[in-house]
Amino acid sequence: MLDKARYIVVEGPIGAGKTSLARRLAERLPADTLFEQAESNPFLARFYQNPERWAMATELSFFFQRIDQVAAQLGDFSGDRRVVSDFIVDKDKLFAGLNLSADEYVLYERIFDNLQPPNPPRPDLVIYLQAKPDTLMERIRRRGNDAERRITESYLERVADRYARFFYQYDAAPLFIVDAGVLNPVDKDEDFELLVERLRDMRGYREFFGYAG
Repeated sequence: MLDKARYIVVEGPIGAGKTSLARRLAERLPADTLFEQAESNPFLARFYQNPERWAMATELSFFFQRIDQVAAQLGDFSGDRRVVSDFIVDKDKLFAGLNLSADEYVLYERIFDNLQPPNPPRPDLVIYLQAKPDTLMERIRRRGNDAERRITESYLERVADRYARFFYQYDAAPLFIVDAGVLNPVDKDEDFELLVERLRDMRGYREFFGYAG
């Protein structure tokens, strides 16, 4: 699967290691990268301080950022070019549903449905990193991002649950689920090599990767 995939996405909740793994995978293939620019969202730090006040602005800022990135970098996706990304636009509704009030979400959904690209490129492979909230919290604290200091474990629990529900129903692309709580393909070379090997051997549309898998 890995050797044939040209558009690969690594996804997962905050702190799962998706950007770091996407970067390492892109270096191995090799491939271009398409990364979420959280530091360019002017509302994110304010959202963590006052979620109710800044949720809509934060979600819309991310949405417009992502569709602009996809249009710019994947609009003419031809030839032998390969891309590894750390987001899919489809997951924007996941955070909107978590962070917005019911009325705000109805408005957000109308904007999303009317402005998203009519035929967005579909990934050839999605790698979903799963991890428990305490693992996510530990990794967030370790990387020391100032904007993330106000994230609580209860919020991470809800984020992880939303991701699990989202990918339980996801069928838009082949899905490779990684237990990132027991495997660390970002920092451990042996885990990364195992991951690459399993991705190359992937034959099904949905597979799980853990030490017992």
